[in-house]
Amino acid sequence: RRCHINWVVLDSDWEGEFCRVAESHPRVRAYTKTQNLGFEVPYRYGSEARKYLPDFIVLVDDGHGDDLLHLIVEIKGYRREDAKEKKSTMEIYWVPGVNHLKEHGRWAFAEFKEIYQIESDFKAKVEGEFNRMIDSVLSASGGK
Repeated sequence: RRCHINWVVLDSDWEGEFCRVAESHPRVRAYTKTQNLGFEVPYRYGSEARKYLPDFIVLVDDGHGDDLLHLIVEIKGYRREDAKEKKSTMEIYWVPGVNHLKEHGRWAFAEFKEIYQIESDFKAKVEGEFNRMIDSVLSASGGK
């Protein structure tokens, strides 16, 4: 219901579990697997330039009306050393940089590492973004 693609080749059962959670979460408006969409994030691993292809992009209604949050999601079972660089690049450079431009909507990143915690971790990430939005509105209005 929330993905415009009716069949997706998944890389793992964990990704299937994520899709189940995304389909049933009330704040998810849409999601897609990023494979073959051309969505790449450049990063460095040592001295080598690489491209990171995240697993999913999820549009989340976090209370900003039509300005939905673009949540980039990575599903990780085994975590190699380069996964740390990808996560660091997303959290320190890419997400803050894209959000600073204010031309491509609002973005966040989440990495899920435990299959049995995907549902609670996803809910916590969505709630965290929603709470940050509320806090920013309250601080901008002087706490009223």
